[in-house]
Formats: sequence, structure tokens, C-alpha cells
Amino acid sequence: MTEIPEHLLKRAQAARDKAASAPEGGDAAPAAASDPRIPAHLLERSKAARSKTDDGGAVAVQEKVAATVAAAPAAGGGVPLAAGPGGHTQRLLTVVKSGSIQDVKATPVDKVHTWPHLLAGEFVAALACLSFTFFFSIFVNAPLLQQANINKTPNPSKAPWYFLGLQELLTMFHPMIAGVTIPGVGLIILILAPFIDKNPSNKPEDRKFATSLMTVHLMFWAVLVIIGSFFRGPGFNFTLPWRDGIFFEL
Repeated sequence: MTEIPEHLLKRAQAARDKAASAPEGGDAAPAAASDPRIPAHLLERSKAARSKTDDGGAVAVQEKVAATVAAAPAAGGGVPLAAGPGGHTQRLLTVVKSGSIQDVKATPVDKVHTWPHLLAGEFVAALACLSFTFFFSIFVNAPLLQQANINKTPNPSKAPWYFLGLQELLTMFHPMIAGVTIPGVGLIILILAPFIDKNPSNKPEDRKFATSLMTVHLMFWAVLVIIGSFFRGPGFNFTLPWRDGIFFEL
């Protein structure tokens, strides 16, 4: 329950004491007329309203007031209608603490726009990598092999490391399965992954499905590349690098 201010309680008590000390059936108009704070035109309007009521509307007003007072206890259990805490009838605004009812503080959001915040940084990073590669290639020669001989085919003949996974699959499955079906299924699963896992969190512990899927994909491809690089010898046959050596040039 809202606590009523002390000054309002004192003002209400003073009004009740003043009403109790007034003579029964008396008129409060003389007291009001003697108050110098009330403007003269308001006093004239009050006198005109009282004279009009005395002419013919006094009975109707008394009946309306009596009906309201009789209905108030029935509706509120003895408490006047629109009464406040403890039966007091002060206006609501007099007991409401002042202050704004709207929260004007902006809630911080951990998000930025793609342009220019993200793309500008990525563009600068790409320029830095391109510049480093360009100047590095000027001063450092690429590790090229000897000139190719059309009369002698290298044995083993291996693809670049990023294609060795596919070459390794060719030793295990039919070319249609190793070159089309398995890579195609893997790419389709990776494409559908964002639509299957719609978790908006960017924390690894909350993205178990996405983390597991990418881990399986990387481990599967990494194992194929490692086998093709270090465990395949002449004729692309399986060999042990610590026994026969490494047949792969980085």
C-alpha cells in the first residue's frame, strides 16, 4: 500500500475538524465570502448558482447526493467510491512520487554494421596480405623442381597437397564415387549446415552441432592428405616414411 505523505494527512484532519466545528445545516458561504484570496467574480458566480439552486433545484441536488452516498457503502463495503488507501479521497497525483516513467537509458547492443565496420577491415587485411606476397616473391624464389622431361614421368606422380585427398579417395573407391559423390555430399552438408543449426550464439560451447560437423570434415580431409603425402611411395603404393623415406616434395 502506498504511504500517504504526512502533510496530506494533516490537511485532511484539519478539514475534518473544520467541518465538525461548523454548525449543522449551516452555510459555508459567509466564510468563503470573507476570504480575501477568492476573486470577486468567482464570489458573484457562486452567489448566482446558490440563488438558482434555491429557486427550484435544491430538492433534485439533495436527492442525487443522497443516492450517491447510499450507493457508495454498497459498492465499496463502507468506503466511498474512488477512495484511496485508508478511505482517504485525495487525488491520485498527490500521492504519486515525481519522476519519469520512461526508461531513457539505451541498451548496449553487441552488433556492428557490415559496411563499413566489417568490410573495411577485411579489405585492409586483404591489401596487406597481397602486398606481403608481392614483395616476398620479389626477394625469394619459388621452390620449383627441375625442368620437366617428357620422356620420364615422376614416380610417384602426386597431385598438389590440396588435391591429394581426392587422389587418395581414388585408391579406395570408383572414380564416380571418389570424385563426384563423396565430395558433392560433403559440400551439400556444409551448405545446409547454417539452415539446420539456427543457434544465434557465437560461443563454441553453444554450437555443438556446427563445431562437430566442421571438426569431422577437417579431420576426414586432413587424414586423407596426410596419408597421400607421407604414406604413399612409388606406384602410389602404401609405405612407411620412417622405413622407406618420404616421397613428397613440399
